[in-house]
Amino acid sequence: MNTETRLSRWLEWARQIQALAQTGLHYALNDFQRQRYLRLQEIAAEMVSENSDVPLQPLAHIYQEQIGYATPRLDVRGAVIEDGKLLMVRERADGGWTMPGGWADVGDMPSLAVEREVLEESGLQVRAYRLVGVYDANRMAPLEVFHSYKLVFLCQVLGGELAVSDETSEAAFFSPQEIPEHLSENRTTPRTIQDAFRAYDDASWNSVFD
Repeated sequence: MNTETRLSRWLEWARQIQALAQTGLHYALNDFQRQRYLRLQEIAAEMVSENSDVPLQPLAHIYQEQIGYATPRLDVRGAVIEDGKLLMVRERADGGWTMPGGWADVGDMPSLAVEREVLEESGLQVRAYRLVGVYDANRMAPLEVFHSYKLVFLCQVLGGELAVSDETSEAAFFSPQEIPEHLSENRTTPRTIQDAFRAYDDASWNSVFD
């Protein structure tokens, strides 16, 4: 069993324990049950902290803030292509390049969420017009403590000018041959980039999904 496989398994177990604990707390009928689920939540945080560089207490606090039935989170990404080139932004957090995007907020329509994220991270006003695909983000780069799905939309530029933000340090367009090697892989992978170019070139594109 290689290191990547070991990482995937323990992180998958920790996610499942946290999700079961969160859901159990939502339906708990008495203090006895709540204490047991709180302990499971602590165990999940301890597993992640012991096997990564994530501090225990902040992570335990984040877990405690999650309420209700546990479901995957939703990440949206905008594939903005003009003249055969894809818009990418450089994340300040890790220095990697990614298609602009982020977590959808409660109450968001997915298409409006991605349009907002592209504007915030790149300065461009866009319209989402086609779904490239729906991806299981944790089977692409399983490094997050929460399970998530990724939606990638083709977007058309309506206006604005390239700009940086609190989260991004650069914004530029790249041809398929110019795509930077250093990707922010939790956010964008070679697979999603390839699919975006294929969807742009094919008017009859059928959205892919995991």
